[in-house]
Amino acid sequence: MERLELVRELRQVGRFMSEKSLCWGTAGNISARYIDDEFYVTASGTYLGDLEIEDLSLCNNEGALEGKKPSKEHVFHNAIYQERPEINAILHASPFYSTLIANSSVDLPSNYFVEAMYYLEKIVRIPYHHPGSIDLANTIKDNAKHGNIMFLENHGIIVYDTSIKEARMALETLEYTAKMFIESQKSNIAIQGLSNDTVEDFLKNSGYKPVREWPE
Repeated sequence: MERLELVRELRQVGRFMSEKSLCWGTAGNISARYIDDEFYVTASGTYLGDLEIEDLSLCNNEGALEGKKPSKEHVFHNAIYQERPEINAILHASPFYSTLIANSSVDLPSNYFVEAMYYLEKIVRIPYHHPGSIDLANTIKDNAKHGNIMFLENHGIIVYDTSIKEARMALETLEYTAKMFIESQKSNIAIQGLSNDTVEDFLKNSGYKPVREWPE
């Protein structure tokens, strides 16, 4: 993808996240792979809903290449890109309902509806490490191949996928499902999730999306 087009898409998804209450303030950071091991990531202290071109920094596995000082969490973005060469976009934020579940010991069901079955197929829970720390980046790197969504305990969430569009869909699906789950608990409405056999059949045979391959 051309540099300016990639930057435009990142600015659009940042605005989308803000308008849909999927991020708040200067919390969170987003990135997209540019070429090979280079990626654009939001600069430190930027507001995702109002990104300018200069608010995006070009980085690689050695650090910043161009632009402002990148988010201190660019190290875990790099870790995911290194471990998952098919991944081209990463969204990190703390949307209310998803983060509420990330801060608990509750597991979010993924068998409610079609999009949840696909996008929430594998969720990885990451124990708390300080934001921007090497410990956090290393833990994320060790778990990057085991899912496309991470719950960062007492921190927020990460979604990553093959494109900005797919990552945005995964983020929206995650927050929608988390809200549905929490509201059902508050209202004492039991959601009738689909069986494991039905979910497996859907993932393998529906043709909805390409089947993901996960490590054993």
